[in-house]
Amino acid sequence: YNMTGVVGGNPTPSGGYGGIQHAIIGTLEITFGAMIISIPIGLMCAVYLVEYSNRGKLARVITLLVDVMSGIPSIVAGLFAFSVFTILIGPGTINGFEGSVALSLLMLPTVVKSSEEMLKIVPHDLREASYALGVTKQRTITKIVLRTALPGIVSGAILAVARVIGETAPLLMTAGYIASTNVNLFSGQMTTLPVYVYQEYSKLNANCPASADASCVTTIPMERAWAAALVLILIVLILNLIGRLVAKVFAVKSER
Repeated sequence: YNMTGVVGGNPTPSGGYGGIQHAIIGTLEITFGAMIISIPIGLMCAVYLVEYSNRGKLARVITLLVDVMSGIPSIVAGLFAFSVFTILIGPGTINGFEGSVALSLLMLPTVVKSSEEMLKIVPHDLREASYALGVTKQRTITKIVLRTALPGIVSGAILAVARVIGETAPLLMTAGYIASTNVNLFSGQMTTLPVYVYQEYSKLNANCPASADASCVTTIPMERAWAAALVLILIVLILNLIGRLVAKVFAVKSER
């Protein structure tokens, strides 16, 4: 269920006490959108820094910007995304994709740093052997270097997701909060699990009329908050398991 029709601690006409369906959908969509933005950009930055830059001026600028971004408070990332969408689309623009942009700013430094370190530890002998066989640099990077470093890159991406999936402040400003289910990432407000936990926990207790029977539960907001927090932990666990599976499947197998 979602939170449509929920009033105080009373059950809804369907017999439930609300739910987190809308928050789960919002969390998955916004986080996936942030991954689509940050992982390709972060990986390309890491490839440039390790394989192409020769530590030139542009590489030093990129490294400085990544270091600065890694220390940006999450609320500043939310303000930046909100300001950009206000300028480009109009005042008061709030949607799930705006939240994805805010989270991608927080993910990007982790993706770049982890991918850069994984690419650095790939032995140079592999590159030199590939070049000796006449393979182009671009193909060497995509088929050998990235393939060898893939388990570490996937682990870094999962760490970046775990870093942002629990953020509340930037999503309050960019994605907003809604009681119903919205599956359109590009239109309308969307609720995420951290924002849902914050909203429910801030209520502390629900109102029950003096004449209410035992079906009215005053502590239901706190119970919803704890349940949503547990689901958020389970989602992070599932993402970690998926990341480990992907890394294991695509890792280079050593032949004996």
